[in-house]
Amino acid sequence: MRNNNYCVIMAGGIGARFWPMSRTSHPKQFIDILGTGRTLIQQTFDRFLPTCPKENIYIVTNDIYKQMILDQLPELTPDQVLCEPMRRNTAPAIAYAAYKIMDKNPEANLVVAPSDHIILKEDNFTEIITTALDAAENNDWLLTLGIKPSRPDTGYGYIQFNDDTPYDADKHLHTVKTFTEKPNLELAKTFLESGDFLWNSGIFVWSGKSILKAFEEHLAEVDNLFKEGEGQFNTEQEEAFINRIYPICKNISIDYGVMEKAHNVYVLESDFGWSDLGTWGSLFDIRRKDDANNAVMGDNVMTFSTKNCIINMPKEKLVVLQGLDDYIVAEDENILLVCRKEDEQQIREIVNTVRIEKGDKFV
Repeated sequence: MRNNNYCVIMAGGIGARFWPMSRTSHPKQFIDILGTGRTLIQQTFDRFLPTCPKENIYIVTNDIYKQMILDQLPELTPDQVLCEPMRRNTAPAIAYAAYKIMDKNPEANLVVAPSDHIILKEDNFTEIITTALDAAENNDWLLTLGIKPSRPDTGYGYIQFNDDTPYDADKHLHTVKTFTEKPNLELAKTFLESGDFLWNSGIFVWSGKSILKAFEEHLAEVDNLFKEGEGQFNTEQEEAFINRIYPICKNISIDYGVMEKAHNVYVLESDFGWSDLGTWGSLFDIRRKDDANNAVMGDNVMTFSTKNCIINMPKEKLVVLQGLDDYIVAEDENILLVCRKEDEQQIREIVNTVRIEKGDKFV
């Protein structure tokens, strides 16, 4: 039943690898990165409306972004924005949302999705989410959506699946064999060649009953804290309770805390034009290119003997680039980044160094 479908959108990150466009004060999920007229979080919200009523869509975020979310998504009520007083990774965030939603509807089925992904095949996505929700409603399964890898990417997690089809309604659903976090290049190549590995999309589907049971079995130290809040969720006491337990809550991802330990984990092999938009390189892949294979954002960018670059500039600024090949050139307010694309994994470290040496105002 559609009224039992809920969506939890994770929107608390700061997108450090997209610095300087993504900053603590205005992370990438609140930016119209592709120039579509809708920010990433708005696109994510729109994407789930075919499967979840708007009143069943919840956003988990940091306190400092609550008003920004309500401004960008006026369809939401303040109660649909769950504010973490501090970052504690995905497991506590999901536990919070699950306990709050199950307090309202014990028959709830949940989709958990990041706020900053790109989905190019929206109709395919809706069909796959519908299939996953149906499977989760009728089985004690923890589902994740897996993407067939197109290259040996070291920036994604991988899921190895068994060659079985335990779900008659869709033969693309398999039991999970192993999870592997961001492998080195040689291992990623091996995964690609084997044919039984998928990229971990970070999109999960399960019934509320199944995920709370999994927390109880595999991450009891987190589950016990949230159990203390029964009777306080969806009341005036909820905020004070969350503010009290979050500082002592374990900082752990749902992958490490639950998915890698549970025995009822399944992956649905999916094709919906997915990108996690985690890096400048991933944005380069999906942006339109000029004749020299440059992906350019900015109305006054002039290039000479420059190719294979991603260039992100303020609309009005005149920028002249000569002789660059395979670079990221990005400016935002008072920051200019020039970095080789092959070195983009170092941007997170660069941001940390900037914070230490130049202060928080630059990050």
